[in-house]
Amino acid sequence: MPFAFLRDRDYWYSRLPYYSEAENRWQQQEPPQTDLLSHSILLIGDAGHPSLDGKDPILHLIHEQISIYKQDLTVIFLGDNVYPKGLPTKHSALRKISEDRLTAQLDLFKNFDGRLIFLSGNHDWNRGRANGFEYVIRQEKYIENYTNRVDVFLPSNGCPGPKTIKLHENLYLIVINTQWWVQRGYKPIGISAGCEAQSEMHFYELLEQALESLAEKQVIIAGHHPLFSNALHGGRFTLKHHLFPLTALHGKLYFPLPVAGSLYPLYRRFFGAYEDMSFPPYKRMRRKLVSILKKYRNIVYAAGHDHNLQYFHQHDNHFIVSGSGSKTSFVHKGGKASFTHAQKGCFRLDYYKNQELWLHVLEPANNSGANQEVFRKKLN
Repeated sequence: MPFAFLRDRDYWYSRLPYYSEAENRWQQQEPPQTDLLSHSILLIGDAGHPSLDGKDPILHLIHEQISIYKQDLTVIFLGDNVYPKGLPTKHSALRKISEDRLTAQLDLFKNFDGRLIFLSGNHDWNRGRANGFEYVIRQEKYIENYTNRVDVFLPSNGCPGPKTIKLHENLYLIVINTQWWVQRGYKPIGISAGCEAQSEMHFYELLEQALESLAEKQVIIAGHHPLFSNALHGGRFTLKHHLFPLTALHGKLYFPLPVAGSLYPLYRRFFGAYEDMSFPPYKRMRRKLVSILKKYRNIVYAAGHDHNLQYFHQHDNHFIVSGSGSKTSFVHKGGKASFTHAQKGCFRLDYYKNQELWLHVLEPANNSGANQEVFRKKLN
């Protein structure tokens, strides 16, 4: 294949974990003893394309975590639960494979006594197309019926949120539907649609009220779209994307466009596709959320969307990208990031009785057969 070295370079370069200078000695940090653990949160994003042969590494990792932490665990799927475009109608040719991919995840929780939460992402809304609302409502009802759980798909009814949930003493989760900001076509708002928020600005008022009321608590905010990212949706591209821009659409489209090809990544960096941070509605949402969070300390914001693992410590808060539940893609090192890795995996947050909060990055089994921790950090 012509220029295959670019593909291989991106593959290997991106798959080496990156640690900022401040995090080089992360292995020397030791969390408290496990008997002091109060509650754990497992964060998995973009898990909608699992292997269906019973050997999917992420599903095995989740099963392991469930077995260890049991009812003291909250599992949050951060959106893009079904590829390629959510849950279609029963008459669609994609219905069976879409159901199979979703139930492969849901079957893990048949005997799970902890809390299970699914968010929606752009793919769950039929890739953000105008009829996406009917797709996300269909998925919400399917998950509720299959799991026989209420408040499992949040925010419900396709609303923007925010939805606040008490997970444990002194520990609260706020769920927001970031897809609402970039969604084309109908998107619900107001009491008539079953939403608490009456407008976009009212949503921000409700979020600030929630954060103010929880100022002395441990708070995690979960949404699909990241607020910081060193990857494609954050406007970061590789030389391969400039020479072979069609590979952003399909990984095998190595058709060289060495000069004109640069127009595509430049456009996405400065103007953005619907799913990019530079897309005006996404940019407006990000700017407002970051400005709100700057007023507080030690808030954790967790997202998926980019298919890799990233951690940022910015404005005295913590920003996670946990989007490699079933796919991986290139992520740049350095910049504002403390840790990045283009590898399948997920994040776990551990809350202790002494009020300490620890972040752990988990990846599937290595050659020894054991799942591995590739990063950890005391957040407060």
